[in-house]
Amino acid sequence: MKLASMFALSLLISAASIAEPLWTPAPDDIYLQEIGEKIQTDKPVEQITSYNGTLYALMNGQIYILKDNQLDLSGIKKTGIDFIEGFDHLGDISGLYYHADNGTFWHHNGKEVVSSHLVQFVDNMCEHNGNLYVATRDDIYEINQNGDRRNIKPEDGWLSTDTTLLQPDGTQLIADPIRIGPINKIQSYSETLYILNNNRLALIDDETFVRSPIDWGELPSRTLRDFVSIGSRLYTATDHGIAQLRGMALTTLDGDSGLPYEDATCVAKGTGTDLWIGTTQGAIRKTDDEYHYFHGQMWLPDNHVNAIHVTEDAAFIATNKGIGIIRYEPYTLAKKADYFEHQIDAWGFMRLGSIHKLWWYQNEGEWYREISDNDGGHTAHLLAAMAYKYAVTGDQDARERAVEAFKAMIWLDDVTPKDGFIARSIWSIPAGKGNRGMRGSGGLPAKWYETEDGNWLWKGDTSSDEVNAHYFAVALFHDLVANESEKARAAKHLSNITNHIIDNGWVLRDMDGKPTRWGQWSPEYLLTPYGHEAAGLNGMEAQMYVTTAHALTGNQKFTDGLQQLLDWGYHNYTWRQKHTFPPDAVVPWDDELAFRSYLPLLTYAKDPALRSIYQRSLERHWEVLRMQKIPFFNFNFIYGHLTGNDCEVAQTVQTLRETPLDPTTHTYQNSHRTDLHPEPGYTPYMGGTKAISPRNTVSNWGGVTAIRLDGGNAGRGITPPITWLEDYWMGRYYKMIQAPTTNDKSLTTINPEKVNLGTKAKPYNGPPRPDVAY
Repeated sequence: MKLASMFALSLLISAASIAEPLWTPAPDDIYLQEIGEKIQTDKPVEQITSYNGTLYALMNGQIYILKDNQLDLSGIKKTGIDFIEGFDHLGDISGLYYHADNGTFWHHNGKEVVSSHLVQFVDNMCEHNGNLYVATRDDIYEINQNGDRRNIKPEDGWLSTDTTLLQPDGTQLIADPIRIGPINKIQSYSETLYILNNNRLALIDDETFVRSPIDWGELPSRTLRDFVSIGSRLYTATDHGIAQLRGMALTTLDGDSGLPYEDATCVAKGTGTDLWIGTTQGAIRKTDDEYHYFHGQMWLPDNHVNAIHVTEDAAFIATNKGIGIIRYEPYTLAKKADYFEHQIDAWGFMRLGSIHKLWWYQNEGEWYREISDNDGGHTAHLLAAMAYKYAVTGDQDARERAVEAFKAMIWLDDVTPKDGFIARSIWSIPAGKGNRGMRGSGGLPAKWYETEDGNWLWKGDTSSDEVNAHYFAVALFHDLVANESEKARAAKHLSNITNHIIDNGWVLRDMDGKPTRWGQWSPEYLLTPYGHEAAGLNGMEAQMYVTTAHALTGNQKFTDGLQQLLDWGYHNYTWRQKHTFPPDAVVPWDDELAFRSYLPLLTYAKDPALRSIYQRSLERHWEVLRMQKIPFFNFNFIYGHLTGNDCEVAQTVQTLRETPLDPTTHTYQNSHRTDLHPEPGYTPYMGGTKAISPRNTVSNWGGVTAIRLDGGNAGRGITPPITWLEDYWMGRYYKMIQAPTTNDKSLTTINPEKVNLGTKAKPYNGPPRPDVAY
């Protein structure tokens, strides 16, 4: 194949020429950001409630007050307490009610009262038609606003629809009165008193006990644990899902309908029509038709939920090992971006212009920065994020961060003796502290080389991961941020790398003269088993390198290099470069490598025939990834920008909103869930079942995938939220995310004092980075 002649440029349809993109921009509306907190206990927290603005928890037979995220004994001296419930809107009978060994008591207006009108009751009270109703095992008592108590059982006992018959002459035959107990729970629904009784749902109709008030449907189980009334629905918790009664029609919320876990222990009313569900494996918020699942180390001290209580802005989840608190605070994506950017400094992620993950060293009681296999690749996210931010806002702080990151990446070339052979990472010998990556490719030892001045070790065996990161981020810096001298230095940097690859036979050649393990694009390599498997991706990478280098330098050598690749037929592998089978062998970091190639390749490529191939490759790859709904590494935003096609902006923005503020790599688990089935409109081409929300996975910046069900490292690592920032500012730059819809600064920026994280990595104390010459 020969490169098209210049007249073909008139046929070019590039992303820049797309006047009417088919995607719809997402407004940055105010939303409620989830913020998790945990209170650990050594005994189960059995119940939780509130009265008059105070939170009360029941633990080990005693009542505790929850204040400032700690539990303190309430001062209530009674023992053997097994029930608490608070009521705020019942006038003179409002208060905190609790049942102890020696009676039933209540607090009202700060005073404790022995309640003569109360009786020994089961684990349930409810407000019904403006009064308080209390159930014992066999009876139900009404307490009115005067404090008067009455047993609502009729004088002649309860009648039942099951025992009211007609005689042959048409007159009624009334059977003997029946017992309605044992009563497990009572609840007010549709101005009617409902009962959980003997594992059935029943109701009181004046003097009649209605055993089965359901016309359509049936309970999913006879193990009924709790129920709650919310608007037009009565929800009952069972071990096989949630029974939902509307009128007299009963349906089931289960895994098939989207419920993440079915073994429910309790239900609670949320704000509005929200339903909260406690299970033996975490808590669930049902809001409209969405289910938000809170499970594992990120959110809860323990996954077995005993009770849930919801206030105006938070849910308090009582578990066997403490209380999980999910607070809701008004945010915009702009405010979240500001919060995450403040985290960069608050945690101490930065060193010498590069950004690093932190690891907890228990013996030293410190967070150490990880000098990893891929400091250049990680810093590329920071450089790209700040380049996009500067292009959108003109913010000089963003430019300064971008320039520092750019210099850090240039240094990865300058530190090695070979022009264009970039280091993976750089370690300070005098500083001496940190987590230095000691693993090499293919299980071999890492290759660390010392500089002549004795100040630094740099890591070799460089792979395509690093190379793609440099082209992706440095090209963005060149186009969006750089002044004239910085443009020249950016072009020289990518030119150096490209010359090294071409001059060394299309490989990265390490200090021992041998090709690195994963830095190979030669036709000889593509004939090997490893190389043949990577022919599509590696071939596309090589085409991107020379295309980008030529665009930035105009050097004919790189056009000739592209022609050489075409003569070898590399373009023929490109459009099917994305692997889908076997699913276990498909690695998600290859997706990052590909999309870091697509953007510069389709930004700078001019030949229509080649662009056709590259676009088909992009369309195929994105269709495979689309089910994951993730912006990370910009799959959706890059696709939408380069094609102008619908790229599911709304779903992508929702993922950005659902990302937790906590960057800790908590352990997570999803393989036990009951909702793991493909969603309508998506096809799992490479395995997996559905996209897992970031609230149920882990903060990460390498090999991101939304279909990995379990993972994490028990909170021992902290990952900078830099890929989130990269995604957000890319969305803003390509106008897929609009500016905030509010001018309220409290909703668009963060108070830095709220990003006080406590322990952080200590400041770097080694030699400074050498000057980077332009």
